Amino acid sequence: MNDDWLAGRFEGNRARLRAMAYRMLGSANDAEDALQEAWIHAARADAGAVANLDGWFTTIVARVCLDMLRKRRARPEEPTWADIEPGSLAAAAPAQAGPAPGPEQEAVLADSVGLALLVVLDRLAPAERVAFVLHDMFGVPFGEIAGITGRSP
Repeated sequence: MNDDWLAGRFEGNRARLRAMAYRMLGSANDAEDALQEAWIHAARADAGAVANLDGWFTTIVARVCLDMLRKRRARPEEPTWADIEPGSLAAAAPAQAGPAPGPEQEAVLADSVGLALLVVLDRLAPAERVAFVLHDMFGVPFGEIAGITGRSP
């Protein structure tokens, strides 16, 4: 299998994989680190026998994230505001009485819900966090998640 072709396929999935890693790890920097490590694993493996490369990339990234979360549990760190992705937080606009909320208020609400989700995800065990993100945000079946996390469906 051509390395350039594999790199092209990985880059074609990069945005989705980065979003998945960010939701699992809660940090843009950690998500980038996870993608770099995942690429190293993918480049070293024999991808010629893989039937579903997109799923394979997802599995690699999920396992890397799971390892990172487990290491984080071993030596807990407090996330800094610099870890929150730019644009994911907006200044809260005052609620206005009257007509339906406009796009600005909807964006502020979505950002605050996103931050709240990160707080909730931070409370979950690493395998539970991976399972939640893969299933509820990306629609991965529990059977596949079980193989990734090493647990029963």
